[in-house]
Amino acid sequence: MNETQLQEFRDLLNRQMEDLINEAGKTVNEMTDQKAAFPDPTDRASMESDRNFELRIRERERKLIGKIREALDRIEHGEFGICESCGEEIGLERLRVRPVTTLCIDCKEEEEQREKLGSFK
Repeated sequence: MNETQLQEFRDLLNRQMEDLINEAGKTVNEMTDQKAAFPDPTDRASMESDRNFELRIRERERKLIGKIREALDRIEHGEFGICESCGEEIGLERLRVRPVTTLCIDCKEEEEQREKLGSFK
């Protein structure tokens, strides 16, 4: 992978991380600003359900931020785009769709097959 391509991925990953961090900040602000009293238990339950759903999304995004940081670290150490299982290059198309991936498509498919077979036991 050439330096131009690496910079493209570096920029993409940094934009994704910035967007995720901004969304997390908005969520915190919204949750601290919500001081409404809900006399109706149904309204209160609905609000709590929405809040729990939002927090689950943010938890997934927090994990994604960690993966983005790991991908940026791999770029800096010259390991980005190399499959951690077989050592082959990961296709650019796959990296553009999922730049945090650490497996080429073949190794990912094998992993999914093993998981699938393991779930039937």
